[in-house]
Amino acid sequence: MSRLLVDADAIRALAEILTETGLTEIEIAEKDNRIRVARAAPGVVHAVPAAPAAPIAAAPVAAAPADPAKHPGAVTSPMVGVAYLTPDPSAPPFVTEGQSVTAGQTLMLIEAMKTFNQIKAPRAGTLKQFLVVSGDPVEFGEVLAIIE
Repeated sequence: MSRLLVDADAIRALAEILTETGLTEIEIAEKDNRIRVARAAPGVVHAVPAAPAAPIAAAPVAAAPADPAKHPGAVTSPMVGVAYLTPDPSAPPFVTEGQSVTAGQTLMLIEAMKTFNQIKAPRAGTLKQFLVVSGDPVEFGEVLAIIE
């Protein structure tokens, strides 16, 4: 019986490679086993087995002093892609920090696989802060903005 590829030492080694290289994702495969380690948010690394295996817990790398993901008005990315705050480079932004927004109002676009997806305000309020800049790559679950 071959040694199972998914183990804590392999995950730690891949997490170290992510930190050292600045990559956001790395994957290795051996026969029917695969380990994919990706940064879901700053300071957190997740390991996701592709083949059925024992569950693997997330390994925190470093805790941020104030976690924007815990803010009740956090707007998170529903996908991996590139964020754009304007409909095109010469246009003004959809919204600006400090501006009042209504539920369903477009805040930004995320380009994924050459498709532009509107990211809408989940609730009404004031856009307190953008946590991304136009052209930034974003990960699934990453906090994009805060609405209060």
